[in-house]
Amino acid sequence: MTRIKSPDRAQRNNKTTKGGINLAKRNFFIIIMFLLVGCTTNQEATPERTTPNDHQSLSNSRVDNHIDKNNTLGISQKGTTENLDNRVRKISSTEGSSKEEQSSENTVEKPKQKATEKPKKVDVRGIYLNRTSIREENVQQYIDLIKSTNLNAVVIDVKDDYGKLTYDSNIELANKIGSDSGPATKDLKKLIQRFKDAGIYTIARVVVFKDPFLAKNMSDYAMKRKDGTVWQDAAGTKWVDPYKEEVWNYVTSIAQEASDSGFDEIQYDYIRFPEKGKQVDQEVTYDNPNNLTKSENILAFLKHSENQLRNYPVYVSADVFGLVTTASDDMGIGQVWENISTHVDYISPMTYPSHYAPGSYGVPNPDRAPYEIMLQAMIDAKERNKNLEEKGKDVAVIRPWVQDFDYLSIYTVTDVKKQIQALQDQNITQYLIWNAGNDYTVDAYK
Repeated sequence: MTRIKSPDRAQRNNKTTKGGINLAKRNFFIIIMFLLVGCTTNQEATPERTTPNDHQSLSNSRVDNHIDKNNTLGISQKGTTENLDNRVRKISSTEGSSKEEQSSENTVEKPKQKATEKPKKVDVRGIYLNRTSIREENVQQYIDLIKSTNLNAVVIDVKDDYGKLTYDSNIELANKIGSDSGPATKDLKKLIQRFKDAGIYTIARVVVFKDPFLAKNMSDYAMKRKDGTVWQDAAGTKWVDPYKEEVWNYVTSIAQEASDSGFDEIQYDYIRFPEKGKQVDQEVTYDNPNNLTKSENILAFLKHSENQLRNYPVYVSADVFGLVTTASDDMGIGQVWENISTHVDYISPMTYPSHYAPGSYGVPNPDRAPYEIMLQAMIDAKERNKNLEEKGKDVAVIRPWVQDFDYLSIYTVTDVKKQIQALQDQNITQYLIWNAGNDYTVDAYK
């Protein structure tokens, strides 16, 4: 917005008429006479005050920045001096004005308290939708898919693996670097309402520390090699430094916008350090002034998120590696079950059988043992939560990811159903289904 600057006061007061009479002095006498006559004859001489309600709008903060505090009575500032302005205020305050009228010029309406009532909890059974799938022309087929099965939820990319936002953001940093350019949806609120009108629970997927776009455009936020250059993983992907609080603020601002758009839940993905932690630690220097361990830093981020989203009506969930259910350490990526489960509403281990090493849980070929892998992972997860509850801790609801994609082998309806059966046998009623291309085995969910 272009600002209209007022002339410098000293220059304004030094302007003279052709006859050498100071304009300010001349206007002083004119206004005093005007007020004296007006106050003794009728009340219409004093312009009606503007009430705070006249300034209520979506751009209220912008309006407030341009309120002319010296023009409350409707008198042009160009013909006044500061002393005159003060005298006019004094006169008006003694001419029978009510206390409410006297204070209205300095009254700024307090912003309305955000609704903090969270949506009704449901047993979520959902699919993931990428930026292509949420384009207007593609949405209905996924609504139809969900309504034709026992599914009831969607996980929608809001900030994806490339660091790009799928909607038009108002966040200053997003606008600065262009992370919201080329949005998949022109109206995020309308998109979310479309799912809600169909009775579908909505989850906003926000990729946290794997953000090549931010790392490229704001290199100060990127993970750095010991020589100061930007670090990249084996795939050539840049990551942001998980210790950077500026990154935390950026991520939680996106979560806030997602909530304002109507999402029921925020899901943090890649809420971790890069894999092969020991090797990475030898290559990089973190910006870690508080000397936090990786797991302590992930915990600190979650606490920061709790604070930032405290007054927003959304649940929060986190994706974790499948082995986090079982591992006794942070696996070099900063994820510890006890730290995360106690600071989110839902925890989603990525228990994809094909991603487990041979011999995991004593299973020679985990990829071909979808029931056994899911079952053991859930037994361990439940045990971890039980131990926390015995210590008086509140814990997250376990809601794992189910594999519905081909990796080491073709995954069939039977393979998908075996994972879900393992969940049911452990009385776990919620799950999410992953297929990066959103090509789902529909018959597995009927």
